[in-house]
Amino acid sequence: GVQTCALPISPAPPSPPVTPQLRPFHFERGAVHFPELALWLDAHNSRRPDEWAVVTHAHADHIARHKRVILTEPTALLLRHRLSGQREERVLRFGERTEFSGPRGNFALTLLPAGHILGSAMALVQWSGGTLLYTGDFRLRPSPACEACDFKGAHGCDWLVMETTFGRPEYVFPPTEHVVAELLAFCRAALADGKTPVLLGWTLGKAQELLCHLADSGLRVFVHESIQPLARVYRHQSVRMAAFETLRPKRLRTEPGSAGCVLICPPNFPKSPERGALGPCRFALATGWAMDSSCKYRSGVDAAFPLSDHADFHELIDFVRQVRPRRVFTTHGFAADFAATLRDLGFDAEALVSEEQLTLSLGVAPATTAGR
Repeated sequence: GVQTCALPISPAPPSPPVTPQLRPFHFERGAVHFPELALWLDAHNSRRPDEWAVVTHAHADHIARHKRVILTEPTALLLRHRLSGQREERVLRFGERTEFSGPRGNFALTLLPAGHILGSAMALVQWSGGTLLYTGDFRLRPSPACEACDFKGAHGCDWLVMETTFGRPEYVFPPTEHVVAELLAFCRAALADGKTPVLLGWTLGKAQELLCHLADSGLRVFVHESIQPLARVYRHQSVRMAAFETLRPKRLRTEPGSAGCVLICPPNFPKSPERGALGPCRFALATGWAMDSSCKYRSGVDAAFPLSDHADFHELIDFVRQVRPRRVFTTHGFAADFAATLRDLGFDAEALVSEEQLTLSLGVAPATTAGR
């Protein structure tokens, strides 16, 4: 499986006192932007050659055709399968503190394992104005498909910007081993009834995690052709997964000995032309939204299993308590609800909104007045 690594982060140089009430970044189109540093975190639009863009992981909603990117090696490998074209890549190891020069000041950047998908990273930014930890998507629960979340060196940061996809108390996931046991029981029951079990999950991340959980099942596994190249990257990174073959619907129906297999496909597969060639099937969706009782009906599947690569409500709270930031900004999902929860717990917290917002300067240049 994926090996976690020690994170020997050198101490940051002493910083001047900061005022945590001030927001030290712009929040533009869902991305964090440090104008004085020419630095973007998870920008959704292509950035210029004179700007650095941190790509926390290779999911489609976190990448764009940037000219200069900062990322981990697994993310770089996955990104090459998802986006064509040339770009300058600064590949950092987890825990490697690296110095950069911005137009109005220098900064240090450290990538820390986020536990979301293979290569996913949190970004710890240190500059003369303070220290900020940006989580991107993350989870604290261990997964056989990626590096374990580890945020040593970020404790007591001035600012924390965190995703809060499942930031309501009803989203507390059952133990992963229970979910996997139920998922395998679903597969075997479908096969016993002469039907093909089809597990639906995102092409990157969820599909590979399903392959990990099927590793010791003894079941024959086929993956959709869109999943196969990304799964091979995982395998080359020493992630232990079930052996798999590429899905060819006609062969599954006609080839002797092809019965008794499990398929792993993207969520839109049931509506694709390929589905008709498979004969009788049972569909199961793997998603954290399975905690909603209506999920399987809204998704048009036979079952839904709460297997998520995001932190649940309790993990989000535990994370903030462990990091102990001076101020918290929440984004994505139930950001406003979770910010209110944090305030009730005594934290200084605010939800970010999607509109562009101007803020005060980083402290590396004379302050500029702005609203927010």
